[in-house]
Amino acid sequence: MTNSFPYSDDNKRYHTWNYHLRHKFGEKVFKVSLNGGFTCPNIDGTKGVGGCTYCSHYGSGDFAGNPLESLPEQFEQVKQKMHQKWPEASYIGYFQAYTNTYAPLEELKQKYESILQLPKVVGLSISTRPDVLPNDVVDYLAEINQRTYLIVELGLQTIHDETGKRINRHHTYQDFLEGYEKLHQKGIPVCAHIIDGLPGESHQDMLETAQALSQLDLHCIKIHLLHVLKHTVMAEQYQNGEFPLLRLEEYVQIICDQLEVLPPELIIQRLTGDGAKEDLIGPLWSLKKFVVLNEIDKELVRRDSWQGKYYQKP
Repeated sequence: MTNSFPYSDDNKRYHTWNYHLRHKFGEKVFKVSLNGGFTCPNIDGTKGVGGCTYCSHYGSGDFAGNPLESLPEQFEQVKQKMHQKWPEASYIGYFQAYTNTYAPLEELKQKYESILQLPKVVGLSISTRPDVLPNDVVDYLAEINQRTYLIVELGLQTIHDETGKRINRHHTYQDFLEGYEKLHQKGIPVCAHIIDGLPGESHQDMLETAQALSQLDLHCIKIHLLHVLKHTVMAEQYQNGEFPLLRLEEYVQIICDQLEVLPPELIIQRLTGDGAKEDLIGPLWSLKKFVVLNEIDKELVRRDSWQGKYYQKP
């Protein structure tokens, strides 16, 4: 292959989030991470307590805004930080922390609309669990999708229910499929989150998760590296020697294998992940994101491979 991957303007051999946004909006667009003050049914006792075993005190929103401030105030502060890297851009409001459809409809409307009305906001990304999608909320999301750019991000992490039990997830793969289908039937774009390196999972298990998702009509996917944070259940398990962390070389091989089976048009929002430096127990190599991404690029070149090379249509 000589740089002919169809969804790339550079040397990337996978469909990057940046490529998608630049082609859709004609300019740089970045997410502004927000904490809407939600909780989670896996924390408040509705489904479980304590959250997932890897879950920090902000759920999935370690880099979101300060929940003590209003959403427009959070937006302004996070936006200004991001502008230090990208002086000119438009914005996607990213409801990131905890479960962002877990509230009465009127409360969701007030919070979402408070961001949509801000200047240069071109859309919303709403992160939630697949088992927290009541019909009235889905109908409202479908209405939002008619007037702005919308992505609903569903945390799956793995298709393997035994792993889900191990990490205290409190929903099944079937729950994910049902949540995905509710959104898909309404034409709402879905982003699936998965995590590589979960306790007890083999390379084959992780590949099977990617293969299963390749058969759905997803808009995008986030592939996270498992990272262990201080003051979590998983931190204690790791320090007790209950599971190993992936080495960089292992992670690169897994990611490239997963990319090869995913459809080429699927947008790859993330290929790694890390935690706040002061809270991260490991893997410490995850802090060097550009090194990780460069190693993935190099391995795809070494293989003469690309996203979708072994994709099989459903």
